[in-house]
Amino acid sequence: MELTVVSMPDMRVTRPDVAEVRARLASDPFLLVDVELPEGEVPEEDLLEEGLLEAEPARAPAGEEAVADLLGLDFEGLDWFGRVGEQPRAEYLGDRACLVVPLVRGEQITHVHVLVTERFLITVHRGRGEQARDLPERLARQEADDTVAVLFFLLGEALGTFRRAAVQALLEAEAIEDALFEERRPEQLYRLARLRRRSAQLHHFLRPFLDVTDEVLTRRMLSPAFPQERRRLAQEFQTRGRLVLADIESLKEATRRAFASHASLSAGEQNGVINRLAIVSVVFLPLSFLTGFFGMNFTFLTDSMESREEFWLLAVGLQLLVLAGCLYVLHRTRVWRRLREDD
Repeated sequence: MELTVVSMPDMRVTRPDVAEVRARLASDPFLLVDVELPEGEVPEEDLLEEGLLEAEPARAPAGEEAVADLLGLDFEGLDWFGRVGEQPRAEYLGDRACLVVPLVRGEQITHVHVLVTERFLITVHRGRGEQARDLPERLARQEADDTVAVLFFLLGEALGTFRRAAVQALLEAEAIEDALFEERRPEQLYRLARLRRRSAQLHHFLRPFLDVTDEVLTRRMLSPAFPQERRRLAQEFQTRGRLVLADIESLKEATRRAFASHASLSAGEQNGVINRLAIVSVVFLPLSFLTGFFGMNFTFLTDSMESREEFWLLAVGLQLLVLAGCLYVLHRTRVWRRLREDD
């Protein structure tokens, strides 16, 4: 376990041991603590694919002390804090708020556990987290003068990771759709299927979190004692969350539109092939008919067609006559012109 502490408001970053962090949590007036836990044996994305995230969250291994106990937090109900596979959470318990925030990290989606009070804010995540390294620089550019402001800043950063992932996938889907009109390849369908799964994955993780946070924030904003500045931050977060969901919905619509474009172009191409086969059959159908007709050994045919000239006159002349008639009909109708326009 690695600990990173940011002292506010001077933005001084230190990496103390557990004992020092416990002492500073009990005394410092404004403190940010980031806890980095080692990666679990089962990554969260594998838990999602296997359906384990919907089941009971995984328990800590025997002999492993809970994060809250290690940090000396005497709050009740924090046995889930830092636990693998915990569901999105947003709870307001009077003097503190507890959250499990989804976060996009590359191709994976992980969860960051957050505990905030009036004096400190603690984040817990597994594996390397880039947000803790440049957090002081980003906070220096914000007006984060208390832990609640820092909390909403971190929530906005989490929403930003979803928005960037959705916009990047959306641009890729639109690029694939444009490429479909140039040349269609099998790997394009595979990429579209991955993007469609990506949109479902983003929606699956973000929507439950926004639902629970909206419920808690709406209930808090109904209280007259809720400060006006925090009400503004909460409303901005809710608005931004709805915008990110709209971006994800746009990604879903873009992938559906790209699949529909591929199906439409493929159907048009198949129709063109069928029309051309029909034209070819016009050429060979009379020949097949004549072959079958003159192949029948009727007495009329064997007695009346005695010369070679009569045979070629009927065989070739009738074939050319039927072919000329078919081409005239195609030329006078829209079928021929439509085929030329398709080319």
